[in-house]
Amino acid sequence: MLEVAYFKRESIRETSRKLKLNTEASHHFERGVDIENLIRASNRATELICELAGGTAEDFVDIYPTKRVEKSVKLNYDKVKQLTGLDISTTENEKILNDLGLKTLDSGLFAVPSWRHDISIEQDLVEEVARIYGYDKIGSELPPTQSAGEYQPTESRKKSLRTAMSNLGFDEAISYSFIKPETDDTFELIEGLVDENADEKFVTLQDSIIESAVRMRPSLLSGLLDAVKTNFNYQRKDVKLFELGKVFASQSPKSKIQSPKSDSILPQERELLALVLTGNETYDSKAVTGKELDFYDVKGALEIALDSINLPKLDFAAKNVKHLQPGQSAEIISGGKTVGTIGRVNNFIAESYKFKQPVFVAEVDLQTLFESPQQPVFYKPLSRFPSKWIDVSMLVKRSTAFAEIEQLIETQDFKICEGVKFVDVYEGKGVADDERSITIRFSYRSLERTLTEAEVEETHQQILRILAEKLNARQRF
Repeated sequence: MLEVAYFKRESIRETSRKLKLNTEASHHFERGVDIENLIRASNRATELICELAGGTAEDFVDIYPTKRVEKSVKLNYDKVKQLTGLDISTTENEKILNDLGLKTLDSGLFAVPSWRHDISIEQDLVEEVARIYGYDKIGSELPPTQSAGEYQPTESRKKSLRTAMSNLGFDEAISYSFIKPETDDTFELIEGLVDENADEKFVTLQDSIIESAVRMRPSLLSGLLDAVKTNFNYQRKDVKLFELGKVFASQSPKSKIQSPKSDSILPQERELLALVLTGNETYDSKAVTGKELDFYDVKGALEIALDSINLPKLDFAAKNVKHLQPGQSAEIISGGKTVGTIGRVNNFIAESYKFKQPVFVAEVDLQTLFESPQQPVFYKPLSRFPSKWIDVSMLVKRSTAFAEIEQLIETQDFKICEGVKFVDVYEGKGVADDERSITIRFSYRSLERTLTEAEVEETHQQILRILAEKLNARQRF
């Protein structure tokens, strides 16, 4: 029995990667073989067996249920000059392609032979022409840019964002858009990215550029954590990185996002901002590091960065997130809508990356935030009168966040209360297990006159009473 078979290249590649079994056959078939050459190969093998080994042959049985449909590609001859700068005549273009086995069907239309798996679009034909005509004949001038280089409305805001992050001591990372499928279920994705009606959640490449990296990233965090691991391997333990980039997910056939040149469904794309920091604060011209970085550092950096481009104030609410440590994780809210997550990388992921120190991350849907109107910037003169600061430690329930306290005081609209700021939090000896102590700084000032101690004390006591009534907060002495 002599069998000559053709295997679907996508199936072979997927199975080979899943089983981690790379053989000469898988290497051969996943790159594609000529399905129309099977009969010729079988006939030649049979001929040799009969001639050299004294064999006899019976009828050939061909099982070919899904026959190959001949593929054709259209070439606009002006495209050759537009992309390469080479001035090649129509006759020369056709001769080159015909000599390569591409049969002319019509003016500019070529049939792709079964052995050319690498030709599917017009640019592939341009590449073939340029390769045979000679790459050395391509000039050094820049190609025309009629359809590239358009300045987007968000570019100035992204530039300001990068400047703000740089001023905070962050370095910008640029990671690959292609990742390994092993991270599919590692991270909780941005809300609304995945189409629940799609057959497959993620975008998979048929021919990956990087070995086994066949998935288009649905999150920026995998690339940033790889960058942190690389830094750790080079003994750099104090790391602050950010990245602006796109993530991808599949779309269902009901999606309205379609290719303008075909009926194919395009992947969902969202532009995100992600931050990662770990280690200690570092200073220029100082060998000694500062305090250890924590949750509030990544939260503060995100707030300052988005405030630099006049976006609405973010809200944070405690939430259990798949890739974050319980009790040190939160969702990020803008305009009542969840736009991201923030917190400490959980122990399971930290162990898989062999992290021996806490790593804090944040990821937000920058595209959604950019859809929000920019906040107006108001000018007001500095007051000529002094302010009065009072620091107070309040005992509250563990579930009570500083944002709730701040929001409650702002809604009361006390005229001389200039603002409240978070100072510190304490949990431990002397504080009940279900409570914590939050230290808050109250600032009092009048734009018209110098306040008396009695006026400040009266307003201050009103605020403390409201906090006690609404949030059951009491002063810690």
